[in-house]
Amino acid sequence: MSTAASEKNRPSDQEIVAQFNAMKQDLQSIASKLGELEQEKDEHKMVVDTMTPLDGGRKCFRLVNGVLVERTVGEVLPTLKLNMDNIDKIVQQLVSTYKKKEEEFMAYQKKWNIQVKG
Repeated sequence: MSTAASEKNRPSDQEIVAQFNAMKQDLQSIASKLGELEQEKDEHKMVVDTMTPLDGGRKCFRLVNGVLVERTVGEVLPTLKLNMDNIDKIVQQLVSTYKKKEEEFMAYQKKWNIQVKG
């Protein structure tokens, strides 16, 4: 392909910068969500670790949709463990997505020779 033809298909500098910034924002959003989920997983783990040695028939309270509900440790613990496992799966998926988008971001930056100053 000739240089003139490739220049015709080249996006404008503003379009390149806009796409670069959008990709950067996507990465920041994913990183932020990962942080939130990691914190939530840590909170679940702390509660599970605290409740595990307790008697299964012991009374406990759980906040469900803003309502404090009385349950037993035996009822709540399996649900908490399941929630923690689900959060962990989502975290793993987001990490994978982040890595893929980061590679695309770096390739885009290299393709258009974008240099970040400051």
